Amino acid sequence: MKKLMPFITVFVLVLIIVFIFLSMSSQKKMVTIQEGNHEHKPLDITLNHFQDTQCGMTIESLRHSVQVVSPDGKTWFFDDVGCFALWFKNIAFQKDAVIWVYTNDTNQYIDGRVAHYNIVDKTPMGYGFGAYEKKGENMIDFNEMLLRMYRGENLTNPLLRKKLLSE
Repeated sequence: MKKLMPFITVFVLVLIIVFIFLSMSSQKKMVTIQEGNHEHKPLDITLNHFQDTQCGMTIESLRHSVQVVSPDGKTWFFDDVGCFALWFKNIAFQKDAVIWVYTNDTNQYIDGRVAHYNIVDKTPMGYGFGAYEKKGENMIDFNEMLLRMYRGENLTNPLLRKKLLSE
């Protein structure tokens, strides 16, 4: 019996830890996908309740957030334009997706395909692409932003980061 005591103690502790984590996750009920958006409009996001589909981070601010609506009305949420781009690369409905990006200049959701993207913004995941409604100096378009993300040409690249932020 003395040999079993350490095993039983460890087993009970593991069960308690698992129970705590399961109860915490069921209470939070994070939203990563919302169904039924047949109007294909940006949805109201409750901060700290919606979760990025790509990286899993909680959306703590509308700034830099993205919403993508599929033809069937499912909406995916992202805390960073870069996370959206990584996810977008592999979806089958790219041409039919409705993309909403939250702008840093007008503080509203606009069509992500017509937005302009700064390449050195401070973003939640550090990719650096901030969306703007009005075009400014050194901004790029949607397709260029995607291309740079796919090539790894963003602020998570240390060499590029040093070059862009020191200019």
